[in-house]
Amino acid sequence: MTANPTGTSLWIRQFHPAPAAATRLICLPHAGGSASYYFPVSKALSPTLDVLAVQYPGRQDRRNEKCIDNIPELADALVPELLPFTDKPVALFGHSMGATLAFEVALRLEQKGVVPVALFASGRRAPSCHRDESVHLRDDDGLIAEVKALAGTDTQLLGDDEILRMVLPAIRSDYKAAETYRYTSGPRLATPIHAHVGDDDPKASVEEARAWGEHTTGGFDLQVYSGGHFYLNDEAPRVIASIRKVLTERS
Repeated sequence: MTANPTGTSLWIRQFHPAPAAATRLICLPHAGGSASYYFPVSKALSPTLDVLAVQYPGRQDRRNEKCIDNIPELADALVPELLPFTDKPVALFGHSMGATLAFEVALRLEQKGVVPVALFASGRRAPSCHRDESVHLRDDDGLIAEVKALAGTDTQLLGDDEILRMVLPAIRSDYKAAETYRYTSGPRLATPIHAHVGDDDPKASVEEARAWGEHTTGGFDLQVYSGGHFYLNDEAPRVIASIRKVLTERS
């Protein structure tokens, strides 16, 4: 299931390898999320695209590893793991915290001479749109309430004490990473940005999503869907179709 041109990587999952695909799509999970969230995306896009799903430390098969609660540090650790996959054009997709991480990864890839063909930023305000948030400082009950309110995790799993002990540290760490992130002004990306957002997302307004356009010289568009922070769960076919269209038309 894990394949890497230079060996095995704990960071990368390839559920449906597509070596003949012209482009690779790198998918970055939301706060508390794992690589398996993108299994249906990989299945839907293979073999047109070679889909890679990133597995952060501290969850599932990496649950015994220390979480990284800082977006720049996470990007610094991830980029070397991705570089072996840049032998062909790559695109980035990130939902929520994953979108911010995708932006920081794109900055680092461009600094190394690798310009992604697209950055798909889903359910996240632009890096320059700051909000003061402190969910990561709440007690366990408060953190669980937030996750349930956003409908991003199976609420049955959240009722299982054993599962809770496994996932809460990763959720808290990711919330800290997302909430303490501060954009540092610098050159805009050359990578085109495609923003996707729900029209009732409490974490990212349509205008905050539109501000992604200020972070690129490579072209920008915005798609708005009916739904909240996890509009993606209901609108996955439309989002996947949009990704396929963007990446196959450029091939």
